[in-house]
Amino acid sequence: MPVKAAVVVGFCALAVAGPAMAHHSFSMFDRDQTLTLNGVVKELEWTNPHSWLVVMVTDNGGKVIEYPLEMQATGQAMKNGWKSDSVKPGDKVSVVMHPLKSGSHGGQLLYVTLPDGHKLAVTRGPVTPNTNE
Repeated sequence: MPVKAAVVVGFCALAVAGPAMAHHSFSMFDRDQTLTLNGVVKELEWTNPHSWLVVMVTDNGGKVIEYPLEMQATGQAMKNGWKSDSVKPGDKVSVVMHPLKSGSHGGQLLYVTLPDGHKLAVTRGPVTPNTNE
């Protein structure tokens, strides 16, 4: 392949990669806040490009609120110890998350503590981040 053609192909590949990277932005989450919530698993949506853990949380007034928590892709989740049946509907869990900047219910899951006390992180590294509870 001539050098000019290779440069053009390389440039085009970089141009296409930019929007793909933007798709995976986590800018909607407030990374300056880390919240811990206790609730009951409604479902684990084990799917790509991102899995979702949906937890039902009872607020101080007794109202049950649904919290969809975004995770990573299934392949990355499995590398971190997750399985499609790691949590089941009805499991009582504690979740640590970055909330949505909009104030809506939901966020980015950091880790979950299962009923048996075992912790599953979403990313590698420590599973005990500083929390503002």
